[in-house]
Amino acid sequence: MRRPWTLSAKLGAIGGALLLTALVSIGLTLWVTWQLEGGAAAVNEAGRMRMQTWRLAQTLAAGDRAKVRALVAQFDQSVELLRSGDPARPLSVPLDAASQSRFADVREVWGALRSHWSTPPYPTAADAAREADAFVERIDAFVSAIETQLSRLTAVLNAFQFILMALAIASAVALLYSAYLFVFAPLSGLQSGLARVGAGDLAARIEVSSGDEFGAVALGFNRMAHTLEDLYQNLEAKVQDKTLHLEAQRARLAALYEAAAFVAGAGSLAELAQGFAPQIRRAARADAAAVRWSDELNRRYVMLAADGLPPSLVEGEHCIPTGECLCGAAQTDTRVIPIRRDGASPLLARCLGAGFRTVVNVPLRLQERLIGELNLFYLGEPALAADDRALLETMASHLAGAIEGLRLASLERESAVADERGLLAGELHDSIAQSLAFLKIQAGLLRGALDRGDPAQAASTLAELDAGIHESLTDVRELLLHFRTRTNAEDLAPALHATLQKFEHQTGLRTHLTIDGQGLPLASDVQVQVLHVVQEALSNVRKHARAREVWVEVQQSPSWRVEVRDDGCGFEAGAGAGADHDTHVGLRIMRERARRIGAAVEVDSVPGSGTCIVLTLAPTQQAATA
Repeated sequence: MRRPWTLSAKLGAIGGALLLTALVSIGLTLWVTWQLEGGAAAVNEAGRMRMQTWRLAQTLAAGDRAKVRALVAQFDQSVELLRSGDPARPLSVPLDAASQSRFADVREVWGALRSHWSTPPYPTAADAAREADAFVERIDAFVSAIETQLSRLTAVLNAFQFILMALAIASAVALLYSAYLFVFAPLSGLQSGLARVGAGDLAARIEVSSGDEFGAVALGFNRMAHTLEDLYQNLEAKVQDKTLHLEAQRARLAALYEAAAFVAGAGSLAELAQGFAPQIRRAARADAAAVRWSDELNRRYVMLAADGLPPSLVEGEHCIPTGECLCGAAQTDTRVIPIRRDGASPLLARCLGAGFRTVVNVPLRLQERLIGELNLFYLGEPALAADDRALLETMASHLAGAIEGLRLASLERESAVADERGLLAGELHDSIAQSLAFLKIQAGLLRGALDRGDPAQAASTLAELDAGIHESLTDVRELLLHFRTRTNAEDLAPALHATLQKFEHQTGLRTHLTIDGQGLPLASDVQVQVLHVVQEALSNVRKHARAREVWVEVQQSPSWRVEVRDDGCGFEAGAGAGADHDTHVGLRIMRERARRIGAAVEVDSVPGSGTCIVLTLAPTQQAATA
C-alpha cells in the first residue's frame, strides 16, 4: 500500500517546488542581466576601437612609425579582449550568430588592414582615410548587431519579470489554497465537531479525508466521541451499579460500627455472645447464627449463644468435640461448606432436619490463637463476595478481641483481689499477729504465776496483758483506717487532711500540713501507696516517738516529695540488732510500699532530736491531666 502523505510532507513538497521555481527564475534573470552587462561593455569597447582606428589613420598620415606600432598594439589588445571576454567587468560578445559573424568580419578586415598599415609601402593619407572609413563601417555593423541582441535580451528580461510577478501571485494563491485544503478546512471540521460534542451531540463524527496528522486527529476525535457516547449511554446503569455498591459498603460499615460499639460495652461473656449472634446473622444475611467458644487446647466447642436455630438443635449441639461435625473443625480460614445427605452424621442430620443446606464457618482468632468459631446457617447457597468475607472476618476479630478483653479484665480483678489479700495479710502479720504472739507469751506467764501462787507477778503480767490488748485494739483501728481511707482521683490533699485529723483525734498530737508547688496529679494506685506510707510513718510516731507535734510537707514540683517529721525522741538510724524491732518493721513496710510505685524512702533520725522520713517519687509516676 502507498503510504499516505503527511501534512509536513505535503507542505514541504509545495514549498520545495516554489523554492525551485524561484531559484530557476532568479538564475535566468541573473544570466540575462550578465549578458546585458557584457554586451554593453562590448559596445563600449567597440566604440573605443572606432576612436583607435581614426587615430591610427591620422598617425599614418603624419609618418610617425613608432606611434603607429603602439596604436596597432592597443588595437590588437581590444580585439583580443572582445574575443576572450573579461568576466570581471563583465565584458563579452553576445553569443548570437549575427554578433559573432560581425565580430569575425571585423577581425578578418583588421588582420588585412594591420598587415597593410604596418609594412611598406605605406598607404598615403587619402588611402589611409578611405580604408579607415570602410573599417569603421564594419565596426558599426558589429555594434549594431550587439545592440540588436541586447534589445532582444532586454525584452526577455522584461518577460522574466512579468513571469516572476505571475509566479509570486500564483505561489501566494497556491499557498493559501494549500493552507485551506490541508490546514484550515480540517481544523474547521474539527472545531465544528468539538462544538457539536460540547452542545451534547455525542453522535457527531468528522469525515476522515486524508492520512496526515489531521486525519489522525480526526480518527482520534471519532474514537473519543464514540467512547463518550458509550459512556453516556451506559452512565445510568453504571451509576446505579455504583450506588448499589456504595450502599452495600455503607451497610457493611454500619454493621461493623454497630458490632464494634456493642462489643466495647458488653459486660460479660454471655451478654457479649447473645448480643453478637443476631448482629452477625443480619450482617451475613444468614437464616441462623451461632457463637461457639473453644477451650485452651481446642478439644471442644461450647455454644455460647444462637439466633434463629431450633431449640432442639441448640440443645443437641451445646458442646461438640473438635472434628466431629462440620462446625468446630479447628480451621483457621473462613469456609463455605455444603451440608450433604449422603452418609450424614447424626449431628448433620439435625441441620438437615432443620432445613439448612449450607454452613459458613468463621474462626475467632486472636493473633495465632484460635478461641472459638462463628457458624452461619443458610437454607440455600449463599453468595459471599470478597467484601462480605472481609466483613465477617473483621467482625469475628472484634468479637475475639472483646472475649480476650473480658478474660484479661477478669484476670486483673483476680490479681487485684490477690494483691489486696496479700497486703491485708502483710498488715496483719506485721501488727496484730505480733501483738497476739506477745499476748500468748504473757498469758503463759500469767498461768505460771497463778500456778506458783505469786500474786505480784500475776498482777504485773495482767497489766502487760491489758496494755497488749489495748495496743492490739489500736492496731485494728489503724488497719481499718488504712483500708477505708481512699484518695481523691484528682488530688491527694483531701485524703492527707482526713488522715491527719483522725491522727490528732486518736493521739491528741498537733499536726501541720504544707503543700507547695503546682504539679500534675498522681495516678490513683500511686496515691493509695503514698497515703499508706504516710499512715505508716504516723503509726510509728504514735507508737515510738513520744512526740508533741508532727509536720507533713508535700512538694509537687519538679517531682513529688513527701516529708513526715516529728519532734520526738528519735533513734539510731544506723543501729542494728539493738534498735527497736517495731520501728524497723514499720520502715521495712514503708520501703516495700515505695518499691511498688518506683519511689524511694529516706530516714534521718538522731536520738533526742526527732525523726524525718522522706518519700521521693520518680517523675514518671505523675499522671497525665488531659
